[in-house]
Amino acid sequence: MAVTLTQLRAFMAVVQAGSVHAAARQLFVSQPSVSAALAALAREVGTDLVERHGRGIRLTAAGEAYRPYAAEVLGLLEQGRDAASEAERPEHARIRLAAVNTAGEYLIPAVIQAYRRAEPGAEVLLEIGNRRSVLERVESRAADLAVAGRPPNRNVTGRAFLDNELIVVAREPAEDLASLTWLLREEGSGTRAATEAFLADREIEPREVLTLGSNGAVKQALSIGLGATLISVHAVARELRDGTLVRLPASGTPLRRPWYSLVARGVEPRPAVQRFREFLHSAAAADAIEAAL
Repeated sequence: MAVTLTQLRAFMAVVQAGSVHAAARQLFVSQPSVSAALAALAREVGTDLVERHGRGIRLTAAGEAYRPYAAEVLGLLEQGRDAASEAERPEHARIRLAAVNTAGEYLIPAVIQAYRRAEPGAEVLLEIGNRRSVLERVESRAADLAVAGRPPNRNVTGRAFLDNELIVVAREPAEDLASLTWLLREEGSGTRAATEAFLADREIEPREVLTLGSNGAVKQALSIGLGATLISVHAVARELRDGTLVRLPASGTPLRRPWYSLVARGVEPRPAVQRFREFLHSAAAADAIEAAL
């Protein structure tokens, strides 16, 4: 016997969904089918990769070690399928793009719209997530290209394409930053990491910290005066223009954190991916972004 794609897909679905029930729904198969695939994979690998945890399932230490390899195998197969399809019909190439939340919500839709005017047959699939998940998608080949901040390790390489400034904002002016409630993104977010470093470097100990899971939630909290946050100017450009949010004076701001296009190191992007990447770095893309903000 050998490890099968069905087993790998079941394993990765459970990793992503957190339970056999949710994984079965995601894969459109029965729960016993997922359980059987997991059991068969464990036999092939020689150890259990998952274990029950409350009402769900979590990875064992062996499962954590196995996960990036399973993800990379599936990602490479997907890239191979796209390469074959592109060779057959280059005008209808598919590009799998991952972007961190801020870029995915405020920048990339305008870029995709402008790119599709130039290449109407191109199919761009956009996945949005926090920095950690986006980097994992690039490393595992689940994404052809990603947009995020500076690459943190040698597994991913990047090129800067657009300036990005992080500023402190709130609904009302304030001078004592420590007296405010600070609104943070979730663990794994690049903005959260930047905010924590910003506060630590300035020895600011906030009165209270509130964690929120999206830019939308942060902006809603800002709009009702719940606190202050460090955020990309791209995410609040409209609110600053119409006066619903104000920029707070803070030493060292704006923090300059350029946007990068990222690929897995050692991977030669397919022609369609390379064309989209070059467009992303073009003046036309910058103009489209500016017009949308």
